[in-house]
Amino acid sequence: MTADLAMMPAHELVKLYKARKASPVEATKSALARVDAFNPQLNAFQHLDPDGALRQARASEKRWKKGGKRLSDIDGVPLTIKDMVQTKGLPTRMGSLATNPEGPWNADAPAAQRLREAGTVLLGKTTSPEYGWKGVTDSALYGATHNPWKIGRTPGGSSGGGTAAEAVGMGNLAVGTDGAGSVRIPCSFSGIFGLKPTQARVPLWPPSAQGTLSHVGPMTRTVRDAALMMNVMARPDIRDPYARPDDIEDYLKGFDKGVKGLKIAYSPNLGFVEREKIDRDVAQAVDNAVKVFKTLGARIVEDSPDLAGLDPRHILNAHWQSNAAHLVKGFTAEQRAVMDPGLLKAAEFGANLGQDAVVTAIHQRQALSLIMNQFMAKYDLLLTPTMPMTAFAVNENAAWGGDGVDIGWTPFTLTFNLTRQPAATIPCGLDREGLPIGLQIVGAHACDALVLRAAAAYERVRPIPAPPMAHQI
Repeated sequence: MTADLAMMPAHELVKLYKARKASPVEATKSALARVDAFNPQLNAFQHLDPDGALRQARASEKRWKKGGKRLSDIDGVPLTIKDMVQTKGLPTRMGSLATNPEGPWNADAPAAQRLREAGTVLLGKTTSPEYGWKGVTDSALYGATHNPWKIGRTPGGSSGGGTAAEAVGMGNLAVGTDGAGSVRIPCSFSGIFGLKPTQARVPLWPPSAQGTLSHVGPMTRTVRDAALMMNVMARPDIRDPYARPDDIEDYLKGFDKGVKGLKIAYSPNLGFVEREKIDRDVAQAVDNAVKVFKTLGARIVEDSPDLAGLDPRHILNAHWQSNAAHLVKGFTAEQRAVMDPGLLKAAEFGANLGQDAVVTAIHQRQALSLIMNQFMAKYDLLLTPTMPMTAFAVNENAAWGGDGVDIGWTPFTLTFNLTRQPAATIPCGLDREGLPIGLQIVGAHACDALVLRAAAAYERVRPIPAPPMAHQI
């Protein structure tokens, strides 16, 4: 039974705790056994804290034995947190040789703090590229992380360490960050569920180098587990000036209502992505997933927003590259000498953009957000592919042979970082090589709970499969 606990959904795991059929210590040992088995191949962790995790698990076990004294509905559940999210007492290196290996790391970011307060068991920190600058996961500091569905392929990024770990049970829950798709890209490539919440719904601190493009979100093997995480993480924190001061939404309320009667837009290319750039297996799998929503009673309308000539890829690139320039400017020449050449190149592009290009992009972002608000006023939800392709080789900075300086290879995800809307990805099939494909489910601003509800409806008839590797223990 112990080995099975690591792959068990968090909401099922806590039922066993309550029934005294399993304990947080057993679950933690099971997760750590999987770390021993799989991390040498996947390289998903930048820091592992087994002793600290077992101390937390023992404390949780005492609470469950007392009955009714648990701290939350995920008390005692093993989880991982991305390197980019600051955690007290554990290394937060931002995937960078330019950071101080001695810290200090003397405070928790809001998400880490809320999860500690909820009694979860922190196994360790997962890998990220340097400052999350690209949509894959490798760095000079930690090396390359591999995809649990196929060694030699990227898990995506920049939260790829967390998705690789989650997919094979090296933790029952995972926390990622998303500045242009960094939760949804790796969840799509690694075959798990991920939510980029409405911007600042999960408070973010210290401020990200990518400013209001950045989000913090759950990465899980079931949708319900993501809702449980949101009930913990999506709570006010004054350290994020954009966070809602009165946000107490219950993400499980109405969770099981399904999608019957909802009016849902389906956009195969979001109105601007070149059709020839979308892999045929991806297009077919997404189209099949949309048909499932029809069978569940949703009214599907194929429609795309009229972007009035705006290209979200160009808008995002201007924000992203200028933010990279601002980040790199804060490092010494000695520090820059050990930084990722791709990040430095992106920063150079950003430094040469000029004020007019940056200000224009800011205003275009506002215009794009208005267009999407008006489009979503007609629909309850929007369905698109998550990624136009599946996982490519490790140690490549981008798809299509790109150098990573242009983030345009992830057009479906980056659009909703610009507009700040909630967007989730859920597995919807495999390509001809057996690699996962993701369906993106987008909601109107602050309609995160509806996105989760729709994803759960789909999951009930199309459960999320584990990679074959996960069964090899």
